[in-house]
Amino acid sequence: MTLVHRSHERGITTLTLDSPHNRNALSARLVSELHDGLAEAAGDKDVRAVVLTHTGTTFCAGADLTEAGTDASAPLGLVRLMRAVVDLPKPVVAVADGHVRAGGLGLLGACDISVAGEGATFAFTEARLGLAPAVISMPLLPRLDARAAARYYLTGERFDAAEAARIGLVTLTGKPADVLPPLLDGLRRGSPQGLAESKRLVTAEVRRAFDRDTDELAALSARLFASEEAREGMTAFLERRDPAWLR
Repeated sequence: MTLVHRSHERGITTLTLDSPHNRNALSARLVSELHDGLAEAAGDKDVRAVVLTHTGTTFCAGADLTEAGTDASAPLGLVRLMRAVVDLPKPVVAVADGHVRAGGLGLLGACDISVAGEGATFAFTEARLGLAPAVISMPLLPRLDARAAARYYLTGERFDAAEAARIGLVTLTGKPADVLPPLLDGLRRGSPQGLAESKRLVTAEVRRAFDRDTDELAALSARLFASEEAREGMTAFLERRDPAWLR
């Protein structure tokens, strides 16, 4: 069963996450298929841009917690995926018409343009699991309002599409069928060279964050995932109960 479907229309490649059984979590298989789709788009001279979207009610729930405790390389795997989006010489447009959580926020943040449907919701839930938004901070913190990042990183509160746009997490809100076509039309009009070099300009700070912080933040993420607190937090989440530290 394919977890990332590919389609092409008038210079636009669409990659659709289709793993509803785990809310499009970043399993090893889904990540591998997404890499393949990005590489194919990068090598196709007729592709002007990539749309990253999803089936179901969740854009991406972040790490697959059923795998998280068994793969110490998972943080670096997420880094490589986000960096592949950032380094792709073609614009990537995320379309989130559902829930976005944890590593899914990093994937969204790595995209150049993002569209949030009116029913989309967002939350940095890592602190509630004994974790921290470590590697996903590299594409996110250069783009987010600093005060809002502090609030939502620490509280884990859920917020809506309008708030996501206000703090710089997403570009546009509204019905994707209404707001996406003008964006794609604009991208189709760009030359391959013009798009690639323009993207390099607007991603410069994000790329510097990856170059500077990858080793430190990947190590932090791996350490937290292996901790006793995180094991309790993830187990409580999967068992749908409160963690032991809740007061």
